[in-house]
Amino acid sequence: MTAWDDVADWWVAELADDPAYVEEVQPLLLDLLDPRPGQRLLDVGCGEGGVLRAVAELGADVVGLDGAEQLAARSGRAFVALLPDLDPVADATFDGAYMVLVLEHLDDASRAFEEIHRVVRPGGHFVLVVNHPIFTAPDATPITDPTDGETFYRPGRYFTGGYTDYVAGDKTVRFHHRTVSSILNTAAELGWVLERVEERGVGRGQIERDPTLASQEHIPRLLAVRWTRV
Repeated sequence: MTAWDDVADWWVAELADDPAYVEEVQPLLLDLLDPRPGQRLLDVGCGEGGVLRAVAELGADVVGLDGAEQLAARSGRAFVALLPDLDPVADATFDGAYMVLVLEHLDDASRAFEEIHRVVRPGGHFVLVVNHPIFTAPDATPITDPTDGETFYRPGRYFTGGYTDYVAGDKTVRFHHRTVSSILNTAAELGWVLERVEERGVGRGQIERDPTLASQEHIPRLLAVRWTRV
């Protein structure tokens, strides 16, 4: 699998060209995370730090971790860690943690949930934002009816797991597929108590820029979950 340091420049360029990240992904995280002054939060897989800075602007004390040294350095306040292991972090040292569009790229989801549970104090919370699993199954793809323009979604091999490698410049990035039930059950088995779930479709800004996306309003694009550590 491609190391993220190899695609760091590609990732930063992708973000710069994708207003949906700021318009849809970040607001969804902030809605569930509800960061406040005085909180100490951990950004797991912080990348170049765009989300980290958005959370910090609301007054929380945020520390980032990322497996790519180039991306962690761009964030300005992150450590390098071989995710999903959080070895640099002591037990129960954060009020909360979050992971945005990262779980899809990790081989071991169970280890990620376990490690985040370890570093968040009892009563703290964890917020996860992922590409909706209906989008990540092998062979999943939108299908547009040529007669009326209506768009449907072929879920592919939704229940079988697996992964898909996407082109990232001259490299590839791997997306692991996990069902919604797999994500929720894995978290429950490791001590996370479900607090809230949100699903979102394509945003209005995207539709205004590309009216053809209006036919995809009924298709979920993002899944966000908030848990509490007991």
